[in-house]
Amino acid sequence: MNQKNSLGLDSCFIDTDEPFELFDKWYGEAKKKEINDPNALSLATSSKNGIPSVRMVLLKGYSKNGFVFYTNFNSQKGNEIIDNPNVAMCFHWKSLLRQVRINGDVSQVSDQVADEYYDTRSYESRIGAWASNQSSVLNNRDELFNAIEKFKKKFDDKNKVPRPNHWSGWSLKPHSIEFWLDGKNRIHERLKYFKTSDGNWKKILLSP
Repeated sequence: MNQKNSLGLDSCFIDTDEPFELFDKWYGEAKKKEINDPNALSLATSSKNGIPSVRMVLLKGYSKNGFVFYTNFNSQKGNEIIDNPNVAMCFHWKSLLRQVRINGDVSQVSDQVADEYYDTRSYESRIGAWASNQSSVLNNRDELFNAIEKFKKKFDDKNKVPRPNHWSGWSLKPHSIEFWLDGKNRIHERLKYFKTSDGNWKKILLSP
């Protein structure tokens, strides 16, 4: 029989009033057990007219200040975030039968933070950030490959590829974080943390 915490949930829901402590634990387990990309998450944005869109992106860092991912600001998601900074994330770790849902608003990371991460990327990925006009229509694939070759010639020193101004990171500052565990007969376990008006976290149980 599975051990329970003080709320009657599975013990994987450690007793804590701090959601980032629980996220640390779950994310650490996902990094050990997920075969591919434990940092993959679905990112939901919406246009200024309220039309939603969703895609997979990779988490590149997090702290109590937010969850960080990177993108081309001229892409669909980049433009939608500029128009409407309220976004949602969802991690699904199938190997653990767990999900984490996060809602909040995003702000741009500092140039220093973006530069430091950009410099860790492979040469080809840094060139790609210049060559790909993300989400725009291609007449053919050669158009993209020709752009890649163009920028390889421009930045032929692999140690000196500057970060494009249109490419940077966003940090999602959460308003709520929900932890979900698959349950037998669809009696799932759900624990939600949300920010109160005084800036503290409060946790509640949700019905499956």
